[in-house]
Amino acid sequence: MPHSMRSASSHSTLSLEDSAPTTPGAGSVHGDDQLAIANDVLPADDGKHYTMVCGGLGYIGSHTTLELLKDGYNVVVVDDLSNCFDNVLTRIRTLADEHCRTNGIMTPTLRFHKMDYRSAEFRGLFPKYAAARSCISGVIHFAAFKSVSESIERPLAYYQNNICGLIELLVTLQENGVKNFVFSSSATVYGAKANEGAPLKEDDLVHFDEVYTDEQGQQVLRINGSKGLTSPYGRSKYFAEAILADVARADPSLRITALRYFNPVGCHPSGILREDPRQKPTNLFPVVASVMQGKKPQLEIFGSDWDTRDGTAVRDFIHVMDLAQGHVAALAAAKSNTTREAFRAFNLGTGNGMTVAEVVASFEKACGQKVPAVLAPRRAGDVGACVAATQRAETELGWRAEKGVDECSRDTWHALAMAASGK
Repeated sequence: MPHSMRSASSHSTLSLEDSAPTTPGAGSVHGDDQLAIANDVLPADDGKHYTMVCGGLGYIGSHTTLELLKDGYNVVVVDDLSNCFDNVLTRIRTLADEHCRTNGIMTPTLRFHKMDYRSAEFRGLFPKYAAARSCISGVIHFAAFKSVSESIERPLAYYQNNICGLIELLVTLQENGVKNFVFSSSATVYGAKANEGAPLKEDDLVHFDEVYTDEQGQQVLRINGSKGLTSPYGRSKYFAEAILADVARADPSLRITALRYFNPVGCHPSGILREDPRQKPTNLFPVVASVMQGKKPQLEIFGSDWDTRDGTAVRDFIHVMDLAQGHVAALAAAKSNTTREAFRAFNLGTGNGMTVAEVVASFEKACGQKVPAVLAPRRAGDVGACVAATQRAETELGWRAEKGVDECSRDTWHALAMAASGK
């Protein structure tokens, strides 16, 4: 995912259709020296439909890319590697090959372009695929900055990438006739509504005024907008959704899906595909992992005076594999449902809230060790509770989260063991 305000114009392309190595990251810790660069020309008769994944080698993007391949999609990954490592590409292909071999099916095509999604080179990809009789039939967009605390320190960087970058991307998609777009949104768009304690419903945030019928049969006017947004990151996601809603309103043939994540955790059960950012992690699980690896002396639990059962913040922790499958479900539903609204938002969460202290206890159970932790003041931008209402995704996408926090903890601990052994 991009981190600089604008990356260099140089780029490279790799096709993993026929010649992917079988050992993830072989030869180096992160595989940076193992990236074989292929010719940036598709076969003239390629003729395939691809789903493009921007930021497809990051934490959520990589797991989603794998699930797309397992579900039969040909995938084009675009990532500038500013917050991930290129060995992730090989790990994805290894796991996809294993799945397809086990199920007696051919592995779909996986292509990779190392570039910034805001660059001129990126815009030039679409004509190249068209010239090869291929088609980018849908795009999933993960290439946004995502740290609440960093956004407070670097607001312009967040607006530059998350808002300006999105607009440039939408123009490119419009110019090339791409109608199916899945956007990585966030539960932060609900703002202060999260502090009311009830599960958050998609209708708690709408982008146009609308009248609905409540449980008592009364008609109620719902006003658009969000109150109490606490960070530039949250505002960037809210602004992005509003832009997408406007674009969809102007062109009803579009199928734009905003997926409001709650708290992604865990990793692929193999342990070889995991959260491994170049930048300093700020989310709970990777920070706990850093403590258990000896990279940090202790875990700071921010806030012990929230109005919750143990004083620590409540979050809806969703396993990243469930989250990835939610993206595949959203992409498929948008293609098959030709009568749905042009813009539709969905929560991706479990519907179950757990406190930070409970999650730490789950991790301690998984590893059989005590996690050194201290209580610290609340962080700017945090809210006390944030839990999803999941009915819309279950009904319209046919998706629901299956894994719990204990499984997230076990998979993360297994991944740490794999990393320690050099795998």
